Amino acid sequence: MSVAAELPPFFDPDRAADWSYRPDPDALRAAAESWRGEVAAAGEGRTDLLLIDVQRDFCLPEGALYVGSRSGRGAVEDTARLAAFIHRNLGVLDRIIPTFDTHTPLQIFHRSFWIDADGRPLAPFTVITEEMLADGSVRPSPGVLELVPADVAAAGAAWVERQLLHYARSLARQGRNALIIWPDHCLIGSEGHAMPGLIQEARLFHALLRRVPTPVIIKGDDPWSESYSAFGPEVPDRWDGGRLVKPQDDAALLELLRADRIVVAGQASSHCVRWSVDDLLERMRALDPALPRRVYVLRDCMSAVVALDAEGRPVPALDFTSQAEEAFARWAELGVHIVESARPIVDWPR
Repeated sequence: MSVAAELPPFFDPDRAADWSYRPDPDALRAAAESWRGEVAAAGEGRTDLLLIDVQRDFCLPEGALYVGSRSGRGAVEDTARLAAFIHRNLGVLDRIIPTFDTHTPLQIFHRSFWIDADGRPLAPFTVITEEMLADGSVRPSPGVLELVPADVAAAGAAWVERQLLHYARSLARQGRNALIIWPDHCLIGSEGHAMPGLIQEARLFHALLRRVPTPVIIKGDDPWSESYSAFGPEVPDRWDGGRLVKPQDDAALLELLRADRIVVAGQASSHCVRWSVDDLLERMRALDPALPRRVYVLRDCMSAVVALDAEGRPVPALDFTSQAEEAFARWAELGVHIVESARPIVDWPR
């Protein structure tokens, strides 16, 4: 029996770009039965693979918010490498934990939440600044009033106005990304919310072969805040000092911290991966400054958000490659291992 398996015969990397591909659980179950004697658990501590928002809307060109990077092929190529990585390390990976960005139309980063001074919806990728809120060039749509907490419902629009100003100021104060109106994406119940078929196939095959649980982390479903990180919202509090966004369940994070190795992949390196890893490292360092050495980031299984113009050139204001590169360098300084997926886990530094 081997720890690092060869690629199974059903694996086809060309399916990385196939929106319609749906793996057959029965066929995977049969394949797992035939492979079980060929793959042994490594038995050298627990290795968890944290998959950040590996969902169709981010990973496939038809997706609402496809992460193509500067090449236009970013997330598709990431998906092929990531699926191959899982198959090659079936015996070493003990748990695969995906996060699912989970949204509804009426959220602070979606078009339905906002209108301009003339009552028209905002264009996707509009950056909302404190100045725009103050001068009324953007304002919340009427439906937002239904989201006001019951204890301040009488204040209505005035409360919302102050909350949104507080939100923009808080982002700036914390050094977070400015508020951007994204295309509606990862709507719960939609096809775009699901995993790409190639990753779902690898995840199911691992679970069936290793007979292990398949935990998930749901994030981003609160209307009042962005949640790039899997472990908390961007701005959880109200302008008047109360808490507006429900706290993230810490159970998944605390369980993850028990792993001897935490491998991270997903989309996008400039946004959800970046903030998730930052939050993970902050919690680790609070417990023990040496703990970040347990984290391994699969650099070639993630891409940065880059908007391309009609001629395929990056739009400078919407090219976040430098933010991702800065994060990789900063993590490495903290002891995080920045690794490539083609190298087997058993050969990684301890």
